[in-house]
Formats: sequence, C-alpha cells, structure tokens
Amino acid sequence: MPHTETPGTEAAPAPRLRWWTELPLILLVYACYTAGRLLARGDVSGAVDNGLALLRVEKALYLNFEHPLNRLFTHEAWIGIPADFWYASLHYLVTPAILVWLFRSHAVRYRAARTWLMTSTLIGLVGFTLMPTCPPRLLDASHGFVDTMAQYSSYGWWGGAASAPRGMGGMTNQYAAMPSLHVGWALWCGVMLWRYGGTRTAKIAGVTYPLITTIVVMGTANHYFLDAVAGAAVMGVGLLLAPVVMRAADRVKARFVPRAAPVTAASPAAGSPIVSAGCQTSAGERIPRQRESRLGAGAEPSASPKDAGDGAPAPAR
Repeated sequence: MPHTETPGTEAAPAPRLRWWTELPLILLVYACYTAGRLLARGDVSGAVDNGLALLRVEKALYLNFEHPLNRLFTHEAWIGIPADFWYASLHYLVTPAILVWLFRSHAVRYRAARTWLMTSTLIGLVGFTLMPTCPPRLLDASHGFVDTMAQYSSYGWWGGAASAPRGMGGMTNQYAAMPSLHVGWALWCGVMLWRYGGTRTAKIAGVTYPLITTIVVMGTANHYFLDAVAGAAVMGVGLLLAPVVMRAADRVKARFVPRAAPVTAASPAAGSPIVSAGCQTSAGERIPRQRESRLGAGAEPSASPKDAGDGAPAPAR
C-alpha cells in the first residue's frame, strides 16, 4: 500500500549520515572485535580439543580440503607467499575500502550494509568466546599441517603468530578461528560489489574475492573448512537481524533525540487577509462581482451592479 502523507504537511527529510559520526561507531565496533578475540585466550587444551573435533567431523564427511591445499601452499612458494600476503592484508584493507565507497557513492544503501556487517561481526565475537578453536597450523605436527605464515615470514611483516606483526603476537588471539570472519567479511564485500558495482569487473571481483579468501584461509592452515562455513552462516544471520537492529536503533534515537516537526504547507486562506471579503466568483467572473461582457455589438448593456445595488436582484432578460 503506498505511503500517504497528511494533506498540508510534508515529511522532514531523513538526516544524512556524516563521516564524523560514522568513524567513531566503526572504530568502537572494531575495538569490540579486537577485545572479543582476546577474551577467548583462555583454555588452550579446550581449543585444541575443539579443533580436533572439527577435523574429525570433516574427515567423516569427506570435507577435509585443508590438507591438500596446505601441501600445495607449502611446496609451491609462488602460491604460498602471495596467499600469506592476501591473508595478512586484504582483510583489513578491502573491507574498509568498500565501506568508504558505499558511504560516498551509495549513501542510501550504506546504513543497511554497515549494520549488516557490524551485526555479523558481533555475532562472530560470541562464537570466539563460546568456542575457542585451535587452527590447523597450531596442531601437533603429526596431524600433517604446516604453518605457511611462519614458513614464509621472512617475506612479510608477520611473525609466527598468524598475521600479527613481528613482536606483537601477544596482542592477538590465535584461537579465535571459529567462525572465520576473514571469510565472512569477504562474503560481505563480494555481495556489495555484485549488487552495487555496476560493471562486469566489479561483479567478477564480487565472486572471486570471497572464493579466493576461502581457499587462502584453508591453504595457509589458519582455518578449517567448517570455520569458513560458519563465517558464511554468521553473515546470513546478521543479514536477517540487520533490519531488527535498525528498527531498534531508530526507536532509541526517537526516544532520546528530539524529532523535527513536520513542515506545514502554506495555505492560501491561512495567515493571509481575505481579499475577496468572503465573496466567491461565479462562472465567467475574474474577480468577485465583476462579470465579463458577453454582449454583442450594438446590444444594450444591462444595469450595472453599482446602479442596482449590492442587494438588488439581477434584471430580468
């Protein structure tokens, strides 16, 4: 049913989002993301048990794609080194770049997209906290995994602690593997590029970026395949919850932020003197009580209103 407005009123336009309000919000969510990852640094033995449980499930379902990919990345440096750079960099570069692009070029879509991303991220933090998981690269060597980030660390800025810079491994949580937000954020970026990119190149990037990221996180032994599946599932739940979160935010804002009054359309009869003194025009009149002459040439004009008086009836014809 189309939306209708009360006659004589115009809805106030929705306020435009400003970067100086968006940036602190995004930084706050990222701070929560970092803090949430650190909260899951507790029970190492439990994290190892969770990782081995995932590996057993994958083997039972013939979903163990990590081993062949990890062997390929380990033996072929021309694949492994770019993959390590991909894992260590693009997660933190592409996602903010897509956010800025949406904010500048697709402002109408930005709020929903940003809310989807942030809601999914917070859901992922719940997973990190409830299920700390040891990634494949940190399992015992008998399980057949090689840490490619450590193997090729001389080519990049990272050390042995995943993608953390050298000397900063203690500031990251290496057991925050379930779900994989590397895959989740890449999937979000892919959807944005596919829907709003507008070019064939953007659509191709929207498909290949999350797919390559999924291969990279497994080949570098940073995630299990089920971690990637969970990352995609988290984004799906976040997509469903994003409208609920936006409505809740709107209710909170309406309660605590003064609402602009609707603009009342100016009425010709309101706030202005009545020029015609209440008289109405009839057919053939330009202004009240002034008729157009419809008499032909040589016809005798009828009595004027001045001669007849205001209250006199019109002469008979």
